[in-house]
Amino acid sequence: MAGKAVKKNQKTVPHVGIVGLGYVGLPLAREFCFGGAKVTGFDVNTVNVGRINKGRSPLKTLPNEQVKKMIATKKFKATCNMAGLSKPDAILICVPTPLTENREPDMTYVEQTCRTIAKYLRKGQLVILESTTYPGTTRELMLPILETSGLKAGKDFYLAYSPEREDPGNKHFRTGTIAKVVGGYDKASLKVALEIYKYAIEILVPVDSCEVAEAAKILENTYRCVNIAMVNELKQLFDKMGIDVWEVIRAASSKPFGFQAFYPGPGLGGHCIPIDPFYLTWKARQYGMPTKFIELAGEINTDMPSYVIHRVMEALNDNKKSLKGSRVLVLGLAYKKDIDDVRESPSLELIKLLKERGAKVDYNDPYIPQTHKQRKYNLRMKSKKLSATMLKSYDVVLIATDHSDYDYKWIVANSQLVVDTRNATANVKRGRKKIFKA
Repeated sequence: MAGKAVKKNQKTVPHVGIVGLGYVGLPLAREFCFGGAKVTGFDVNTVNVGRINKGRSPLKTLPNEQVKKMIATKKFKATCNMAGLSKPDAILICVPTPLTENREPDMTYVEQTCRTIAKYLRKGQLVILESTTYPGTTRELMLPILETSGLKAGKDFYLAYSPEREDPGNKHFRTGTIAKVVGGYDKASLKVALEIYKYAIEILVPVDSCEVAEAAKILENTYRCVNIAMVNELKQLFDKMGIDVWEVIRAASSKPFGFQAFYPGPGLGGHCIPIDPFYLTWKARQYGMPTKFIELAGEINTDMPSYVIHRVMEALNDNKKSLKGSRVLVLGLAYKKDIDDVRESPSLELIKLLKERGAKVDYNDPYIPQTHKQRKYNLRMKSKKLSATMLKSYDVVLIATDHSDYDYKWIVANSQLVVDTRNATANVKRGRKKIFKA
């Protein structure tokens, strides 16, 4: 069955409930809605729910026009009323799974959601967790909470796990065209879950258990984390050797087999790669096994913002300036190009470190007009409008996110000094002496 496209059963139209209308839940709701299912989105954010029901998207990566079309079908609505959880045939959980300060899984959102569902759970319903987590979460954490309803999994209700595979800003894929791994608590749960997902996803990949599906997502992100860490470490080495790591990667990429390109940066961002490997590390400790490889990769990636600050200091020193008292403009607050997502963005840490060292810091991001309070940061800053005069007023411009909106030739031409962490200025020929790679 793995990897094959599946057909929908047009005789029945399922009612799908999606808890969490963020970067995962709302695009998923779109796919189900346009696939013919009835969809109810549940979220505790009253402001966003109100906006969505008026056809306004809270996500830059999902245009208002698509939300308006969802509303126009009359098959979709958003609500804050959790009592409605008793109505859908399937309930999909798309809530955050962050880390605590000690880098341990914070399952608060999943636990709270399961407790809420348990209040309204009825016979015959299917509950699926989509949030990325450690192997065992569905069976060990969710199952006991859901069974406080008095219903039994595999007998009274179905239970499954299917990890989200969202890549915000990726124009080559959307939620419905990315192959989806699905693992059931039992065979019956897997069968029902596959039938539901047929309405939203083109290719389904069934696996033997929830644990296999959970582990698959952790493997995907740990693979990327480790390889990015390797290239980040090599970047630091090659800098000392006077070798351009970007040229090295370009040359290695000419090999048609046995090599996949990963790229360095100012640190890891997003909700997955900086977090998910530590879920596996935490789980491994329960089995008495250290995950040295993963932990080392985490250390390297976590230290990248400090390395970038060191390079900024070197660049300023070459211009006979110190970081303390210098005016620094950070270009890009999002964790990657062309999106408005700042979750775990290294730009936030860069701004914090710059300020701690006495720099006067501003930022510009065409997707993020102002910062908002987060668990670790509360910068209280607004994006500064770019102009030639404005750029010239800064001692250094730090490119932290390589948005396509930026005219890098113009930026370099009007800046005193540019520190580039993304190789965004690779095609800029004039003013090369102003550019310092970090």
